[in-house]
Amino acid sequence: MTDVADALALLKRGAHEILLEDELKEKLASGRKLRIKAGFDPTAPDLHLGHSVLLTKMRQFQDLGHEVIFLIGDFTGRIGDPTGKNVTRKPLTEGEVKANAQTYKEQVFKILDPARTEVRFNAEWFSKLGAADMIELAAQSTVARMLERDDFDKRYKANQSISIHEFLYPLVQGYDSVALEADVELGGTDQKFNLLMGREVQKHFGQTPQVVITMPLLEGLDGVQKMSKSLDNYVGLDEAPGAMFNKLVSMPDSLMWRYFELLSLKSNDEIDTLRRDIDSGGNPRDIKMALARELIARYHDDEAAANAHRSAGNQLAEGELPADMPEVSIDFEGSGQVPIAAVLNRANLANNSAQAKDMLGNGRVKVDGEVVARDHMLDTGSSYVIQAGKKRYARVTLS
Repeated sequence: MTDVADALALLKRGAHEILLEDELKEKLASGRKLRIKAGFDPTAPDLHLGHSVLLTKMRQFQDLGHEVIFLIGDFTGRIGDPTGKNVTRKPLTEGEVKANAQTYKEQVFKILDPARTEVRFNAEWFSKLGAADMIELAAQSTVARMLERDDFDKRYKANQSISIHEFLYPLVQGYDSVALEADVELGGTDQKFNLLMGREVQKHFGQTPQVVITMPLLEGLDGVQKMSKSLDNYVGLDEAPGAMFNKLVSMPDSLMWRYFELLSLKSNDEIDTLRRDIDSGGNPRDIKMALARELIARYHDDEAAANAHRSAGNQLAEGELPADMPEVSIDFEGSGQVPIAAVLNRANLANNSAQAKDMLGNGRVKVDGEVVARDHMLDTGSSYVIQAGKKRYARVTLS
């Protein structure tokens, strides 16, 4: 077990809220292995980096020596989590639950250590509860308390339907913590009500209440909306290495530290070193490439990570000149400087002037590895390695 202060600093990284932090300190200082729970309703068979935020925090707990429980809500998935919904959500069929659960199991061990992960299904205990047990569980909250939830409150005020079984969801999730004797539960910020309900249910059953850690929803590559396949701002866990590399290296600089905080398994000291590199004038692209390689190695392998830039068509960004680099000489009849757009056209790196301007406007043209703008000028009497888009490149000599 590492020093409590260092462990706490790592666990707090990227977290939105810890309830209660003093309780977490006490649990860490006890020296015993804590039981860390995170529940996943198997509703999304296609996973992306946004889904991995909780898994990354779970892995950090594992690296600190604690026990991690990956809970698949095969029972709660049939209720339908009402969180964030403005209508009653259609419950999943048993077949859908099983198929989606299998997808989760295939993906999570790319992050979690399988030797230190306990995979559980909550139908294991709920299938044994009788009507009297469910009534006792339902008695642990009130309608007024349930209507404190923002989504329920909005639906109630808008005279929209709320089914009784939806009120059971937070209680059922809370009972999972009882069945698993959880010391800590992780969840998204949108799950705060449900996570805190777990503390109350544990108290009723005579257990020490769990610490709640809420994690933020990961912003997508646009830096605005949460990561979502429907918004096409995502990086899929099963995407090809080259596609993952291109997406991560092309994200806004403003996002890179956020992604490091929530997705990287590097230590705080390692990330601080990277920050100092940038403060000293380092290139943010290098930092994004380091993150891309870490994530590609995790979801594919080390060889894929080492060669991802090649499959992504980014040899020039790495300073590697392809063996088949075309050589082009262009005579501009003694002009001192010429615009990059004209060079693109004459070197057949663009189909026409409109395409050249479009690529320049979208930051898709690099000269000697650096992105250039529309007004960039090149000197005659010099040679340049020019890349236009992902696959067009040439060594161009101007005269």
